[in-house]
Amino acid sequence: MNALGGRILVTGGAGFIGSALVWALNRRGIDDILVCDVLHSDEKWRNLVPLRYADYVEGADLRARLAQSPTAFGKFSAVLHMGACSSTTERNASYLVDNNTSFTRELAAWALGSGSRFIYASSAATYGDGAQGMDDRDPRIDRLRPLNMYGYSKHLFDLYARRLGWLDRIVGVKYFNVFGPNEEHKGDMRSVVSKAHLQVRDSGRIELFKSYDPRYQDGGQMRDFLYVKDAVEMTLHFAEKGSSAGGLYNLGSGQANTWTTLAGAIFSALGREPRVEFIDMPESLRAKYQYYTQADIAKLRATGYDRPVTPLAEAVGDYVRNYLATGKRLGE
Repeated sequence: MNALGGRILVTGGAGFIGSALVWALNRRGIDDILVCDVLHSDEKWRNLVPLRYADYVEGADLRARLAQSPTAFGKFSAVLHMGACSSTTERNASYLVDNNTSFTRELAAWALGSGSRFIYASSAATYGDGAQGMDDRDPRIDRLRPLNMYGYSKHLFDLYARRLGWLDRIVGVKYFNVFGPNEEHKGDMRSVVSKAHLQVRDSGRIELFKSYDPRYQDGGQMRDFLYVKDAVEMTLHFAEKGSSAGGLYNLGSGQANTWTTLAGAIFSALGREPRVEFIDMPESLRAKYQYYTQADIAKLRATGYDRPVTPLAEAVGDYVRNYLATGKRLGE
């Protein structure tokens, strides 16, 4: 059954991946969407301007009204829960547990009780340094050791959902390093592609962190970079095409690339000669830094997802030339 056939709730819908999901739904002709977010005073509201949706509600209002009455907003066929504090440097643990863990518990219980398909953002940050592997088929998720409180707040809900037996009926997607349009409001948490575009424009060079692990040369640290347009297609796959799969799924490109390779793609997209400067990594990050991430997406493929992943150079080129250079957002 295609869960995109009725009303859809997208939390974090003004944010990076959330607004990209609304854009992808619009491209499918779907606009019966309730967008939920916390707009604060940043510029992420601009992501919503080109998009079509039925209504908007603030996160605190959604939470309070659902606690008072589960039918306060009516029936939804799918709940795409992307709303969270995604800052990996946030140190207020109580805030992260309430916002990222408790709120997700409340929404999942409500969605299951009302018969809505529930798909939520877990995170590759739950894997920590990868010492316990990054295998989404391994049921022993209690062995994972996240390196920061953000990752731990996501991990806590994964554990809770497993303990209650929910993971057979809901989907948690573990995004790896997602980049692309609509992330500009994220400040320091936006991708290196976004930051580097400005560095090249202003100084002609890109700054990358030095390596503090002898196994990796400077710029040789590796990440699984995933274009946001691919990330949302993977996510929506679980709500359409009759996919009834439950559990935790890695969402990535399936290929690790070095920061040097990424930098080369950015320079190429801008038509500039590569100039990379390696700078000291802040002390606060060195013990929490992931030197290698690569998503095994075999479990995703086994559910029938057969779309090709956009090659890194092509994805960077699209992002740089059609969005960063023009200042456009998805839908414009």
